Amino acid sequence: MRHLRIGMDSLHSVPRHAAIAQALRDGIRSGAIAAGSPLPSESRLSSRYQVSRGTVRQALASLRAEGLIVGGRGRAPVVRRPDLSQSFDQLLSFSAWARQLGRTPSARTLELARRRAGAEAAEQLGLEDGTWVFEYTRLRLLDGEPVMIERTTLLESAGRLLLDCDLDGGSVYEQLGERGIEFSEAHQTIAAIAASAQDASLLSVQRRAPILEVRRRALDPVGRPLEWSRDRYRGDAFAITIHNQSALPRAGVALQAAEGLQAAGSSP
Repeated sequence: MRHLRIGMDSLHSVPRHAAIAQALRDGIRSGAIAAGSPLPSESRLSSRYQVSRGTVRQALASLRAEGLIVGGRGRAPVVRRPDLSQSFDQLLSFSAWARQLGRTPSARTLELARRRAGAEAAEQLGLEDGTWVFEYTRLRLLDGEPVMIERTTLLESAGRLLLDCDLDGGSVYEQLGERGIEFSEAHQTIAAIAASAQDASLLSVQRRAPILEVRRRALDPVGRPLEWSRDRYRGDAFAITIHNQSALPRAGVALQAAEGLQAAGSSP
């Protein structure tokens, strides 16, 4: 970590713990102190800024309350990795979502196979048990860090096009779209689960660590199921945002409607 200086004016104009917190805060937000890296120990910080360890603890408590650092009580404070917020208001590929965040997406294909559909996939895709389908498994990465496992089943008619796609090269949705396959809507279910041994190995987390599973059934423009997917996200790397709107009519709209009815009733 680069040495972060506090000017004497700062120490005199604000409480010392606030000045130290601001210096560390600036370092975190500028990237001088990288996400995931530990901060210096309390003793090192107190020596560097020539303050008591109690003052340092106050500064660190402020940063912890703001969610900028984690740890404490015997553990070195670490700069918290920012949550990656994903909205489910629209159907968006992992690659497109990552690019919106200014991140670099990549993929590592673990399997691509043509096989007979199992009972769950067949039910979700409206197929008879044992119908031929294509299935693939990919590890998705952001800036080279593993964050999600895709396990996807596609109708055979769409899946066979994957044989001509570069699965390590980007979005399956985008590549299939270039070949005439359109995904227009999806039904998704989100659940918190414990990481299996395979999940833990691929996502670099502890076995049985909490992760998010998103089960998705994607449809084409005429409502035909095309895809059944079970995506598993690292629980410490993602936040989910969902936009909700009241089902009740707005007061202004209701008032305008009532006024319109009254006007219509009074007209000759």
